[in-house]
Amino acid sequence: MMTNWRAQRPADGEHAPFYTGYLAKLPDGDILDTLSAQRANVIETLSAIPPDKRRYRYAPDKWSVMEMLRHMIDTEWVFSYRALWIARADQSPLPDMDQAAFVANTDVSNQHLDEWIEEFGDLRSASLRLFGSFDEEVFSRVGTSSGNRTTVRALIWISAGHVAHHLDVLRERYL
Repeated sequence: MMTNWRAQRPADGEHAPFYTGYLAKLPDGDILDTLSAQRANVIETLSAIPPDKRRYRYAPDKWSVMEMLRHMIDTEWVFSYRALWIARADQSPLPDMDQAAFVANTDVSNQHLDEWIEEFGDLRSASLRLFGSFDEEVFSRVGTSSGNRTTVRALIWISAGHVAHHLDVLRERYL
């Protein structure tokens, strides 16, 4: 019987230990199915947030809903780019992402949640097309990201785990 290689979770040595918690949040199964279901879940969850909650922070030093969504979008770009880089067998190491700098340099004051929700949906669709074009050999390619050995498979799973993490935070602390 042939196994679904896209359902194979990354091994511990395929990613930085930091991401283990993100990966634990994900269900078993084909990662592309998980990413697709998340797309719909993010759109539904964020679309239900009333206007008065969009700039809410549960603590003074925490991100607003708008900042969290922007972070999710920016990080989706970064993980997809990293996966593409390694998939194309470029062995140049990829740098860290300073998430605090990304958020600090994003002006959310004149932005609209609905537009960012649409952007996330479009970007996740593009990520799904990219990841869906990879074969089993590409999923196993290894590169260096943020000073750590990582595989394309791990980056794809981490992308989903990152969104799962922020959806959990959103539900627990903001809604």
